[in-house]
Amino acid sequence: MALFNFRLQKLLDIRTEKEEESKRNFKEAQGQKDKVENSLNNMKQNYSRYNSVTVKEDVVQQKIRRNYLYALNTSIDEKTIELNKKIIVLDKKREELKEKQIDRKTVEILKDKKKIEFLDIEKHVEQVQNDEFALYGYIRNREGR
Repeated sequence: MALFNFRLQKLLDIRTEKEEESKRNFKEAQGQKDKVENSLNNMKQNYSRYNSVTVKEDVVQQKIRRNYLYALNTSIDEKTIELNKKIIVLDKKREELKEKQIDRKTVEILKDKKKIEFLDIEKHVEQVQNDEFALYGYIRNREGR
């Protein structure tokens, strides 16, 4: 029985490699987005914690608190913009990954079809050989009588 040799195996290997690289890029972009998202959530928690005004504070402490809240609010706005950019990058990486998976699967499906075709041909050749052996055996038995 002959061995199956897929002529586009190198192409399949290259596309698989590109898909793996795209997966790594996607995971990296996901990690960066998660990091920015966590930072933004921490800032929002700090803002909500220090947003309440207490009666016990004097004017200086209230002014310091107000300045801190203003700076925190500005940072929250900047982080929100950064998060939106990271989400856009993540979506772009996701689309690239889908594209790479489609490319790989296209060649993989082609390989599967070629392998099935190869196996069908092998089965046919084997069946023809078995039929010939059976015919030779039948003829030999008929002549021997």
